[in-house]
Formats: sequence, structure tokens, C-alpha cells
Amino acid sequence: MPTSQPHASGPSEDRATPDDLLHTRTGTEVSPEDLVLASGKDITPRSLEWARRKLEAEGPAALDKLLP
Repeated sequence: MPTSQPHASGPSEDRATPDDLLHTRTGTEVSPEDLVLASGKDITPRSLEWARRKLEAEGPAALDKLLP
């Protein structure tokens, strides 16, 4: 007797993921630390300065460019 039901265990593969589940931000402020961590870098003075410059130039969209 099967113990799982594949059709009931998750979303169907032929359906697209709703847009609201794909966005990374929750409307909160993006910090340089957030950007550094999202980029996979270690938090160092140099990486924080990079993130500050990137946020200044691109705004919160800088985070969206790094994450799906």
C-alpha cells in the first residue's frame, strides 16, 4: 500500500509559480549587510562599502538583481 500521494504532495509541475511567491523583498529597507549576504560574500569593511555604493546607485533593486 503506498504511503504517499504524489499528486497531493506539492504543486503541479505544469503550473507556474504565482508572482507574489517569486519576489524576494517584503517591502522593508534593504541594508548593505543584506546585499553582501545575498551576494554570497563575507561581511567585511570592503564588501560593505561595495554594497553601500551599489545600493546608492541602484536602490533596493540591487537586491532583486542578486536573488530570484
